Amino acid sequence: MIRIFVLLLLPFSAQAETVRVATFNAELGRDGPGLLLRDIRRDDPQVRAVVDILVATAPDILALQGVDWDHDNLALSALADQLRVAGLDYPHLFAGQPNSALMTSLDLDGDGKLGGPGDAQGWGRFTGNGGLAVMSRYPIARSEIRDFSTLLWKDLSGAKMPTRDGLPFPSEQARSVQRLSSTAHWVVPVDTPDGRLNLMTFHATPPVFDGPEDRNGLRNRDEIRLWSVFLAGNLGPAPTERFVIAGDANLDPALGEGRKDAIRNLLRNPMIQDPVPRDGAGRDSTVEWKAVGERRVDYLLPSVDWVIEDAGIYWTDVDGQPLSSARKASRHRLIWVDLSRRDVAPDL
Repeated sequence: MIRIFVLLLLPFSAQAETVRVATFNAELGRDGPGLLLRDIRRDDPQVRAVVDILVATAPDILALQGVDWDHDNLALSALADQLRVAGLDYPHLFAGQPNSALMTSLDLDGDGKLGGPGDAQGWGRFTGNGGLAVMSRYPIARSEIRDFSTLLWKDLSGAKMPTRDGLPFPSEQARSVQRLSSTAHWVVPVDTPDGRLNLMTFHATPPVFDGPEDRNGLRNRDEIRLWSVFLAGNLGPAPTERFVIAGDANLDPALGEGRKDAIRNLLRNPMIQDPVPRDGAGRDSTVEWKAVGERRVDYLLPSVDWVIEDAGIYWTDVDGQPLSSARKASRHRLIWVDLSRRDVAPDL
């Protein structure tokens, strides 16, 4: 009788629903506006490979990078339609205009010319090129989304901006308008069956393709640092609910160029945990670039109040053989993590 009484006191949430969160730089950017929508509608092989990966992994909440934005989200809606036909339904979508190819009237890259891709707030061929998107099975609290994409680089606490010969590079005027986000930084609240999840997503600039002033390296550093500044409460109220940082940091903790302390410090932040997803061959690399090889640059970092049930990289099977759909879709690899609430009562 005592055991029956204890069972009656347990909350009904004892059987918590696991939430799968994924991030994927699908490299769905195209050379001009409208071309992604065209390719989705005509069943382009790369688009089909992306759809196959998403269906195979079936995330509940997905952070996408490298997907072209358009004003009415026609391309994203068309991708959702393709997924629905394939059996994966995302009724809740969000995509805002990114900083990529958002043109300014100044020389932001210091090449002495105006109007080039480097003079936009973020590099891009056309407005919206290579943006971000969130796709979710669960409702998105759109009115509560926090968008840090307009934050000026100089206004980030602890920012380190490029100089040349002791002067602001490329100019003080450029510094006065330069945003930090090369693409975007969003905090997207998602209402899962087990409560609120704040998806903190971004895509940082590569820390290369610049000169000795290290403009891109410093910007990459501070784009990653933004999350530590936010978690410390120095960008408005710090999050009080569970969160997951999800995105492409374009920085490996150990290999390649870039200011590695930025990602190392984020991984050591006491408010987060690093599941270190791996593929079927046991590797943690998330991208393969021809020039430099494999790197870990994509991350899923849950807050410490989540239980990590499982995590992985969709790249190789259990025998370590590359999956054909993964090779066709993107140089990047989808990574996923299964989470449950830490405060759920255990089974007796």
